Amino acid sequence: MSLAAQPARPDVLILLHDLRGGGAERAMLRLAGGMAAAGRRVHLLLVSAQGDYLSEIPPAVTMSDLGGGSVFGAIPAIAKALKTYQPRAFLAALTHVNVAAIIAAALAGYRGRLVVSERNQISAKAAAAKSLREKITYAVAPWAYARTDGIVAVSDGVAKDLITFARLPAEIVHYVHNPVYDAGLAVRGEAPAPHPWLEDGGAPVIIAVGRLHEQKDFATLLAGFFELRATRPARLIIFGEGPERQALERLISGSAFAADVALPGFCTNPFAAMSRAAMLVLSSRWEGFPNVLVEAMSCGAAVAATDCPSGPQEILDGGRYGPLVKVGDASGLAMAMSAVLDNPDAGPIAAERAKVFSVERAAASYLEILRA
Repeated sequence: MSLAAQPARPDVLILLHDLRGGGAERAMLRLAGGMAAAGRRVHLLLVSAQGDYLSEIPPAVTMSDLGGGSVFGAIPAIAKALKTYQPRAFLAALTHVNVAAIIAAALAGYRGRLVVSERNQISAKAAAAKSLREKITYAVAPWAYARTDGIVAVSDGVAKDLITFARLPAEIVHYVHNPVYDAGLAVRGEAPAPHPWLEDGGAPVIIAVGRLHEQKDFATLLAGFFELRATRPARLIIFGEGPERQALERLISGSAFAADVALPGFCTNPFAAMSRAAMLVLSSRWEGFPNVLVEAMSCGAAVAATDCPSGPQEILDGGRYGPLVKVGDASGLAMAMSAVLDNPDAGPIAAERAKVFSVERAAASYLEILRA
C-alpha cells in the first residue's frame, strides 16, 4: 500500500477501485475536479492505480494507491487510509465499492460524513447478478446503505428504484445528475478522428459508445441500423469492448450491410468521434444516467435513445431534445435515426441542452450533501 503524503486534512476523500474506462470513473474524476475548483482539498483513493483515465486526474487532486487486488480484500487498507487522512467527508461510487467503503468506515471508527453514490438501476443489476460475490453484494447493500449519512443517485429514476430496492427512507436519498458538460469536451473533440469513416466525406456516420454487454442492447441497434440502411446510405461505428463481441460480430457478418458496420474496440477519446458523427444512438435496456448521451450532445452531436430506466427521459426532457424509443424496438430506432438524420437543427438543439449538466452545478450539489 502506498499512501501519499497529505499536507492538509482532505475536505473530501473519494474512493474508487481503479480508473479503467467507464462512465462512473470519468464522472467521478470530473466531480473531483469540480470540487477542487470550488476550493476544496480533494484526495482520490484508488484500490489499484491503473486504467485509461489515470492521465485525467485533475492536477489539484492528490491520489493514493492501495496496491491492487479486490475492493473487499482492500477493506483493511481503506480503513487505515481513513485513520491516516481523517477526511471531513468520505465519498465512494459503484455498489461493490460502496459496500466496502461502509464496512471500512465502521472498522476505522470514522466519524466524518459518509456518502455513497449509486450509479445504476440497482434492482436491474441485482437481477442480472451471476457470481456469488455479486449476489452477496446486492443482498448486503440495503443493510449497508442504511448506515450512511446519505446516498446520491445519478437520476430521479435511480433514486426511486434505490428507495424501493433497499427499503430506505426517502430523506437520505438524493439525486444529482452526473457532471458532464465543460469547455474541455469541445477541445478534446478537436483531436484526430479515431476512425477513418469520420473524416472521409462519405455516407453519414452513426456512432454508439459503450461496453459490449447485454445492458447496452447493441443487437437491437444493429437490427435497427440494418432496417435504416435498407432505405438510405449510412454507416455505424460501435466503440467499446466486452463479452458480447462475438455475438455482435455474428449478427454483422450475417447482414448484407456488414461492410457498413465497424467494431473498432475501446476508444480513449470518444469526443473526437462525437464531434464528427452525424448522430449518437443509445440503445440500452437500462441505465443510471448515461453520460455518453450528454457527452455527445456537448460535442454538438444529435442523439436518439431508448426510453430505458433511467436517465434518457430526464436528459432529453421527454423527447424534446432527441427522440425516445421503446426498449428493444428496432423499427422504432430505425425511424428515430432517420428522423434525426433529416433534421439539421437536432445537433445545435441538443448542444444547448447539454449545458444543464455542468460540472460546476454537480460539484456544488455534492458538496452541499457532503457538507464539505
